[in-house]
Amino acid sequence: MTHLVTPAAAAAEPTGGIAGWAARLVDVLGGPGAGLAIALENLFPPLPSEVILPLTGFAAGQGVISLASALFWTTLGSVVGAAALYGIGRLIGRERMYAVWARIPLVKISDLERTEAWFQRHGTKAVLLGRMVPVFRSLISVPAGVERMRLPVFLALTAVGSLLWNSVLVLAGYWLGDRWDLVETYVGVVSKVVLGAAVVAVTAYLVVRLRGRGKHREARPRARQDR
Repeated sequence: MTHLVTPAAAAAEPTGGIAGWAARLVDVLGGPGAGLAIALENLFPPLPSEVILPLTGFAAGQGVISLASALFWTTLGSVVGAAALYGIGRLIGRERMYAVWARIPLVKISDLERTEAWFQRHGTKAVLLGRMVPVFRSLISVPAGVERMRLPVFLALTAVGSLLWNSVLVLAGYWLGDRWDLVETYVGVVSKVVLGAAVVAVTAYLVVRLRGRGKHREARPRARQDR
């Protein structure tokens, strides 16, 4: 059996955590192991692609798998994971989504309608470009399923976007060799910025909603007094 770490790269051997888990998958299963890891990363966004993909590139650089195999299997894994999330969105469906949305505090049906209209106009770009944005690369598959984007179109866009994203990180790990973990450092910063921006946006949205409800409640007594 071929092992992930050669004597020249022994210091770079990942032994624990997610990196160690991914290394063992690639070590035992080869390319399909990398594909499985990325499929799971799509289903569970906390699993970081910025660790799994450069590590796969490092394995290719050590001769454990070929570079072509690394790119093929990780892209296939991305498509499989995204297709599963698409299926969940399609199963939820538009009517259930509206029913759930109507029960959520501080939100309006009109907000969902605007989001739906936006996705209908820009859905193809959202799916393609969303595959290259940390965290959202997984989440974008659900609204695509809810909106019943044509499956062949969704799969094609997902494959292209995933191949671009995977190629950048796999090749970075391949070229960096035993310094493959530098990719995690830089991409991790981007992930944190994206998550931070999302948290700020949601917080601002909730603040605006709460203030709007407060003003609405104050306006009611005044209207009664005027009568």
